[in-house]
Amino acid sequence: MFDHWLELPQAPKDLPTYSWGSNISFYQGETQELAADQCVLIGLDATVANAVRQELYPMAWAFPDLSFCDLGNLRKTNMDFVIPLLREVMDSRLFPIIIGGNPNLFYAQFQSFLNLRDLVSFVLIDERVPISEDRRKSSERYLNHLLRHRQESIFHMGLIGPQAHYTNPQLFDWLDEHNYECIRLGQAREELSEVEPLLRDADIIALHLDALKQAEAPGQLNPSPSGFFLEEAAQLCRYAGMSDKLRSFGIYGIDNSAKRKMPATAQAVAQLIWYFTEGYYQRFGDYPVSNKGLTEYVVDWKGEAEKLTFWKSPKSGRWWLQVPVKTNRKQKRHRLIPCSYNDYKKATQQELPDRLWNAFRRF
Repeated sequence: MFDHWLELPQAPKDLPTYSWGSNISFYQGETQELAADQCVLIGLDATVANAVRQELYPMAWAFPDLSFCDLGNLRKTNMDFVIPLLREVMDSRLFPIIIGGNPNLFYAQFQSFLNLRDLVSFVLIDERVPISEDRRKSSERYLNHLLRHRQESIFHMGLIGPQAHYTNPQLFDWLDEHNYECIRLGQAREELSEVEPLLRDADIIALHLDALKQAEAPGQLNPSPSGFFLEEAAQLCRYAGMSDKLRSFGIYGIDNSAKRKMPATAQAVAQLIWYFTEGYYQRFGDYPVSNKGLTEYVVDWKGEAEKLTFWKSPKSGRWWLQVPVKTNRKQKRHRLIPCSYNDYKKATQQELPDRLWNAFRRF
């Protein structure tokens, strides 16, 4: 099924029975059947992906009954080659975990999802807002091409981790004008659990390794001393994996020329994939296509005739706010906005967080 695009993986040898590499399958060609909703690992950069596998597969496998398959590495990394593969993977209802070097390949991750949906919500975890007029560093402007050619297909964009000292102040204003959401590094680290609703709302998520401190993952494309600790990034990955709405997850920004730094960096990326997989394994299956099965909470809003309706899942304890306006067909699946219990409490005190106001404005 995917043979045309892939270099097939080699199963590791001499690993203990409890290890990751001893408990997953390795794609052997079109005769192998892959189950729907199965996680698949895909390397867009063979050097980087193989280094990550070397660190990932000796780790403990703690996910009984989870189907996971290593598809191997792509033969080529040009957009016309990557997009059809990822599109075929998602059309087959497989969940791709993508290991890439060049962050410009995020465009392929985005474009491949458009085959499934007309409007896309995505989240980037990065130390910068990756839009720039500087042509010298393509890794810092990987959204340029997407915004130039596909902005009409963006329903919502969220950014987690940008740092003010790396960002043109006008970009923060531009994000606000377009009702996009930006949670700066300090805000995110203050209470990571409040970042979870933004991750839960995404169709696709990409983590640029520059979002971590250089000491945590030294083989970054643009290393800096500030950023998330590895434990914090792992928690974000776990939250991402738990989202039933999410259809693909990518890690980019690994410098394949940094040979001496590669083992430590690959180990960090392997841990991020491990915790993402833990989140995927713990999915509750309560993404609300409708409000059926959810508990309703109605809040009177400042004496207005319109009330705010919150919904809580009895399975996971997670919260959503219903958009109090009519939605068209394309917007319908976005009408329940992920939020937190704190958001609900603030609403009962007649206060609504900025992210929910922004969400209303998108409609």
